[in-house]
Amino acid sequence: MNANPQHNESQAVNADAPSLETVTGSVESIVFRNDETGYTVCSVKTQGDGDRQYDAVVTVVGSCAAIWEGEEIHAEGEWVRHPSHGQQFQAKTITCITPTSTEGIRRYLASGMIKGIGPKFAQRIVDHFGERTLEVIDKESGRLREVEGIGERRRKLIKESWTEQRDVREIMIFLQSHGIGTAKASRIYRQYGADAIAIVKRNPYRLCEDVWGIGFKTADAIALSVGIPHDSEVRARAGLIYTLQTESDEGHCFTPEPDLLLHAQALLDITVEILGDALSKEFEKGTLVKEEDRIYLRDLFRAETRVAASLTRLLDAPQPFAPIDATVAIPWAERKMGLNLAPLQREALRNAVTSKVSIITGGPGVGKTTIIRALTEIFGARKMDIRLAAPTGRAAKRMSEATGREAQTIHRLLKFNPSVGGFEFNIDNPLGGDCFILDETSMIDIRLMDQFLQALPDSATLILVGDTDQLPSVGPGNVLRDLIASGQVPCCRLDTIFRQDTSGLIVRNAHHVNHGEPFETHTGDSDFYFVETGDPEKIIARTVELMTNRIPVKFKLDPLADVQVLTPMRRNLLGTENLNSVIQTALNPSGPSLVRGCTHFRVNDRVMQLRNNYDKEVFNGDIGFIKQVDAEDRALIVLFDGRPVRYAQSELDELVLAYACSIHKSQGSEYPAVIVLLHTQHFKLLQRNLLYTAITRGKRLVMVVGSSRAVNIAIKANQVRERRTSLRERLRGAIQRG
Repeated sequence: MNANPQHNESQAVNADAPSLETVTGSVESIVFRNDETGYTVCSVKTQGDGDRQYDAVVTVVGSCAAIWEGEEIHAEGEWVRHPSHGQQFQAKTITCITPTSTEGIRRYLASGMIKGIGPKFAQRIVDHFGERTLEVIDKESGRLREVEGIGERRRKLIKESWTEQRDVREIMIFLQSHGIGTAKASRIYRQYGADAIAIVKRNPYRLCEDVWGIGFKTADAIALSVGIPHDSEVRARAGLIYTLQTESDEGHCFTPEPDLLLHAQALLDITVEILGDALSKEFEKGTLVKEEDRIYLRDLFRAETRVAASLTRLLDAPQPFAPIDATVAIPWAERKMGLNLAPLQREALRNAVTSKVSIITGGPGVGKTTIIRALTEIFGARKMDIRLAAPTGRAAKRMSEATGREAQTIHRLLKFNPSVGGFEFNIDNPLGGDCFILDETSMIDIRLMDQFLQALPDSATLILVGDTDQLPSVGPGNVLRDLIASGQVPCCRLDTIFRQDTSGLIVRNAHHVNHGEPFETHTGDSDFYFVETGDPEKIIARTVELMTNRIPVKFKLDPLADVQVLTPMRRNLLGTENLNSVIQTALNPSGPSLVRGCTHFRVNDRVMQLRNNYDKEVFNGDIGFIKQVDAEDRALIVLFDGRPVRYAQSELDELVLAYACSIHKSQGSEYPAVIVLLHTQHFKLLQRNLLYTAITRGKRLVMVVGSSRAVNIAIKANQVRERRTSLRERLRGAIQRG
């Protein structure tokens, strides 16, 4: 074995060297690992052999399936000198060898690779079974109950995890060369089980549909390497679907056929004839739908048509109660609540109490919440069953606080049932309730609106509340704008500002921005500040200073719980990824943690969920705080609105740090304080509705940090990108009377 870096240095630069050098030893520690790519830096204690009786700790770098502390590895590669880190062994291949010594087995099990075994139980198990430990786990797992503290539940967990790790290792070895790392390989195993390799070889494009986090380009690389022809039908069909999915990620519900073929041809580099044949096959299969020259993914076509049909159903069904006399009800509500409503507020109330479906829109401070409160008083006096809902947990909480009534997220209202893979409440099992008030409607995409409307009973009265000037939904569609533009649903736009005081600038400046006007600033005490700096490094430094010093000292706000940094983008120096790392170092630099890639998840960290996880009842965009890290079981507990949710190490790719988040992700949320970062680095994203949305997230304090040029660009840029939808046309055709 050649493990001495000094001995082998000359051979590493010899281009004519006949063979690769080798390192064999025990993994002492994992210095770095990227779970997405498998790239690993580890310290390895080498073994002496033959004439070289020595041990040394060396650094090995390379891509491999998951390796753990205590495992023995055999690496082939060459010695190199890194300019910063010195001598390293750069491995071209890394092969794992199961440890055989008791110390190696103990460290192997203590690494956390097996659920249910941490350092404490690793020591107990090895003390009891010695060198036969791994054989016992594999073939006689029932004997684990002989170890103090291990009952049937933990034994079963250990056995299942051991089996999974063994199978996943085989899958990882196959997938490693295709750039699929540990986390995704584990998901592939959970989806397909022991058949994973066979399924992936047969049709790797299935991964795009079946496994979260794997996209077309990764599947395409696998397909080409396993011999699927470049111009095959299966590749063409997958490419068409991917192109439409990419368009839907941009907010579009359909793509014109010529555009679809053009984009797919550029992606796949195959002929239009092949694509045309593939498109016909997708129409036959029903995966895609063609309407005139508009091509839809099937679920988006179904969602659009059903939203129009559901609204028709609601509008056509009679009200189950005697009509409410608005001329009596509105003055009664004003007296009861001590209000003197403006004319447009009365119009909004009149629409809501006399129409089966109505819309209330307007910016911050114009009285939308007041109207919701008045409606709950009027409908409540009639003993109607009122249901309040919003798309996010924070929005539902605000709604509940404003009305004194329970409000739920749409997902919790509809109750997802994992056993059937859908919501419990639907068109065949409608919700109970007479009146449904839905807030933050501008956030709701076409798919979720379809599910919500499907679950409403025919007799329901529906009031949609939202702000059309905010950013549109993250998902496809532009539902609220389309409903208003159709002219088929009574709508009232509130435009008079009521929520302000002599020093309050947040609401006023939101409206200034929305009208294309520069915002006001005060030199004295205020709730709105602009901090001018054009240097990205200084923007970051000032943000950290505000969070660690000025805001907690002057405004008595907790930077961990109360302050949210908002930025337009994810990547770049001023993107969420870098900002979260910097802010975490400043606010929460140490403590118990679990590591995924470059991210340390620590107790008290603020985190965000990245996907809908119905089993955990946690949804895309939900914010929580890490309250516990379990090093023994390699898991952590996150509190979402006070509810604990457990994440295993393999599930950490569902979470990101959320000290900073994108402005789009902040929709529907409100924070005591926000720091909005704007720079010309964000040039392509600088739009009026982006800045408007960011400002309206702050409740007590807004600080805009950045360059005045970037702010002015955003205020002036009002070219809102149109989304391709057909909902307004469907509404006009489906709802038009006479």
